Amino acid sequence: MKTIERRTFLTSSAALGAASLLGTSQSWAGANDRLRVAVIGMGGRGGSVMKIVAGLDGIEVATVCDPDENRMRERAGELEARTGKAPRQEPDLRRIMDDSSIDAVIITCCNHWHAVAGILACQAGKHAYVEKPISHNLREGRLLVDAARKYKRIVSGGTQRRSHPNFQHAIQLIHDGLIGDIYMTRWLLPSHRPSIGFKKPETPPSSLHWDLWRGPAPDQPYHGNLVHYNWHWFWDFGNGEMGNNGSHSVDICCWGLGKDKGLPSRVQAVGGRFGYRDQAETPNTMTSTYTYSDGTVLVGEIRGVYTGEPRRWHFYGTKGHMEIDPGGGCKVYMGDSKEPEPGFKAPQEPPKSYRPIDRIQFSNWFDAIRAGKYDMLNAEIEDIHISNAFCHLANASYRLGRELNFDPQSETFESDEQANQMLTRNYHKDFRLPERV
Repeated sequence: MKTIERRTFLTSSAALGAASLLGTSQSWAGANDRLRVAVIGMGGRGGSVMKIVAGLDGIEVATVCDPDENRMRERAGELEARTGKAPRQEPDLRRIMDDSSIDAVIITCCNHWHAVAGILACQAGKHAYVEKPISHNLREGRLLVDAARKYKRIVSGGTQRRSHPNFQHAIQLIHDGLIGDIYMTRWLLPSHRPSIGFKKPETPPSSLHWDLWRGPAPDQPYHGNLVHYNWHWFWDFGNGEMGNNGSHSVDICCWGLGKDKGLPSRVQAVGGRFGYRDQAETPNTMTSTYTYSDGTVLVGEIRGVYTGEPRRWHFYGTKGHMEIDPGGGCKVYMGDSKEPEPGFKAPQEPPKSYRPIDRIQFSNWFDAIRAGKYDMLNAEIEDIHISNAFCHLANASYRLGRELNFDPQSETFESDEQANQMLTRNYHKDFRLPERV
């Protein structure tokens, strides 16, 4: 295995922050400028994103990154076959931040790396696209927003339904007051997850840089249920189904309520891991209830065992009720009517896959980079930080087993030291998170 020189996160951050002030990334003069991009994380999502972005005009995927060198090599070969040009391969994402020829990074690695990598990118003068959830904990999310603002970087979150014309249509109807003032919204996510069984600690594969994969997480032995997908169900690396696909679901509710709504003042989450016994730590079933200071309620539910109910979003207003389906189609029920109102057909047939929507989302990010205007983004990082924070709040309540009181202004729990410890994490000494950016 290739030897990687260790550098502490703080030392690297300081050097990269200074580099960004010297202007390591170019200013964009026009729409024809080519952007050189690195994709960090070569799993299923990273491989898909790599191909989508490489097909956009004016974009070059110059570098691919993954601590698993076999997987990285395979993706690099796929890209070369598509484009005729071999990308650079780099297992250590920190070295990408040192490369002044890279203008922007797309972060599709594990959740525990998302915000840390995004902050490093901003400090290195690079724009960033950060997959959902944009942080492993709430404090990281706020620091990522702070970094985007301080270093004037264009940072987008990976909740692509915000670029879906059908969802945009439905949410605009809500914002226009069609169903009145919203007093409650809820989402349901049935997502069957089988048992992952049990895996014992063992020596990591020779192709895997385990120290880089583990990164900011506390030191611990490797086992086969972590690499490459089931890390989602362990607290040191993932955020359970709430942070995985729940982050998409709650984002639609937050979007509908409006960005000025902010965060709730109370949260309570209950659930468990039902249907089997296995090694995973996170719940496969959870119901979370959030209450805003004005009394508005948001309810979310994930179900990891069989359910016949479909995925849906609901908005309840003083004039009526809207139901949104997975393709962004909406039904509107006014007053006490049990029949949907005619005339609210979605503007497009739902795509068979989300690739067309991904292309819209990435094109929007690149357009905003070229224009230098973060307010052009469909999924601007502060909006996504707010919606992802709901996932972190629910997980904190679930893990502590009680309702929590939250101060939306300070983004801390009120007089609750135990809960406030859940806003951050213990970091490995080589990848410590700074208190401020």
